[in-house]
Amino acid sequence: MSCLLRSRAVCVHSRESGNYANEGQFASMKPPQFHQIKDVARAAGVSARTLQYYDDIGLLTPGRSKAGYRLYSNDDILRLQQILIGRTLGLSLEEIKQTLDDPAFDRRGALLRQRALLLKRAAQTSAMIAAIDAAIDHLSPQGENVELKDILGGFDPAQHEVEVKARWGDTPAYRASAQRTKSYGETEWREIKAEADSIWVAAAEAMREGAAPDGEIGATLAERHRRHVDRWFYPISLQLHAKLADMWESDARFSASIDRHGQGLTVWIVEAVRAALRQAQR
Repeated sequence: MSCLLRSRAVCVHSRESGNYANEGQFASMKPPQFHQIKDVARAAGVSARTLQYYDDIGLLTPGRSKAGYRLYSNDDILRLQQILIGRTLGLSLEEIKQTLDDPAFDRRGALLRQRALLLKRAAQTSAMIAAIDAAIDHLSPQGENVELKDILGGFDPAQHEVEVKARWGDTPAYRASAQRTKSYGETEWREIKAEADSIWVAAAEAMREGAAPDGEIGATLAERHRRHVDRWFYPISLQLHAKLADMWESDARFSASIDRHGQGLTVWIVEAVRAALRQAQR
């Protein structure tokens, strides 16, 4: 399998072209090939646990071998591509599932729209890279003065400020966080980062060791994170913590930040937070 999913959501094919039985544009291709979960996980850049979770919630349900092992068809690979694209574009897993399960879903039309969105993002990323290069040149021993627009190109802080206020500005959590954090200096922010990193590192280690997110370890780590937010930012109940987890799942920027500590960690910790709430409600 030379390439199943290049760059997570760009290229889909197997070593031998597959026949996607339900996709007219692929009808002339060869019979479908089936792929083991480890190969799909490696090619997609996700963990096997993530794929197992997708199966558990009915988002991506592959066939099974006689021995009970998951076997992914070419059509499953195309569906996984749509899932990865949706996550990249900030959609929640529930939104992605509803879209893919819609009988009127047009895969080719969706790919064309997604391509246009990703091209726009690529242009924005290129502008940011150019700004970083300008900053690097400015900081080098031979660097010359550069225009502010060169260093700040591609970044729009006002846009993010508007987004933050639009999403949380009228909430008690936003007001409490703004009140607390305005007094923080470098020492406090360093401590906050170190504490948060320790939680994510511990969660990633637990995930790699096979700990269940709805088990005791998952509950402990979810509670550590909730107390971290409660201590430094705003009072947060289990219900509000679950809503925060929904945001991690639906916003690609948050999931990308969390997954830096371990691929698939967002899915794991989100389930841990939700499981803690379910346990408390029993």
